[in-house]
Amino acid sequence: MKNLSASLNTHLNGEVTSLTSCWQISRRDGVVIYLTDHDVDLVVAGQLYRASDGYNRSPLKGSSGTSTDEMDLTGYLNSSWLKEDDLIAGLFDFAEIKLSLVNWQDPSMGVIPLRKGWIGEVSWRDGQFKAELRGLSNALKRNLGQLFTPDCSADLGDNRCKVDLIALGFSDIVASVSDPQIFKLINFAGLSGDLSGGIAHFTSGANAGQKIEISSWVFSDLEITLYLPCPYPLLAGDLVTVYPGCDKRFATCRNRYSNQINFRGFPHVPGIGSLLEVADD
Repeated sequence: MKNLSASLNTHLNGEVTSLTSCWQISRRDGVVIYLTDHDVDLVVAGQLYRASDGYNRSPLKGSSGTSTDEMDLTGYLNSSWLKEDDLIAGLFDFAEIKLSLVNWQDPSMGVIPLRKGWIGEVSWRDGQFKAELRGLSNALKRNLGQLFTPDCSADLGDNRCKVDLIALGFSDIVASVSDPQIFKLINFAGLSGDLSGGIAHFTSGANAGQKIEISSWVFSDLEITLYLPCPYPLLAGDLVTVYPGCDKRFATCRNRYSNQINFRGFPHVPGIGSLLEVADD
């Protein structure tokens, strides 16, 4: 049940209403964006909700069961609050969204909260973007359980792996850049392959704060190749901390990290080959 002010209740019970929707988008980096689909800006509870900023929303779908309440938010990438580089950088991944209605003639009446959720899948092309809003019930659709596989199911350095990944980090400097995915380091002297599957954490420059997975490291060239391009221009002199990777095999866990006690796989589980073996006479 929603608690509304007396004046807003009276407005809703009148013959004509003047309602408009307002969005509050809270990114994980702390940036909060306020939007409205009204034709002029609105001040609601002391916050300025910007209008005519290039977005539309689909009809709101609701369910009394466990089906996910979903809605699509669409708009143009030239909007002042959204840039393509920000999408590539993942700044809007899993951002929290609150949707409400207000009386645009008198926002001081208060808000009607409609939905709270998170941004799910985001896609963009031809200068337009589309973001999916997933409701709270989406969490109930997750499959929980454990898979029995020969490889480790943990990520290097997480709470299940327990390897001190911070201690394995190496701070270095970008020497030169070939393209947004390939750059050279100055000092790191690890063997080829040591950083494959690891993380490059940029700590200065336009990409400061970005963490991108490493595809390969070639010691002879002192060159790193990333799986994804840097979202912002990468320049020589930018600082980066690199962390090693793990191929999730038991031998690697034991020989390289001495962490076999925390191995989260089942190296001796029978594989498909065992099922196809012919029984001895």
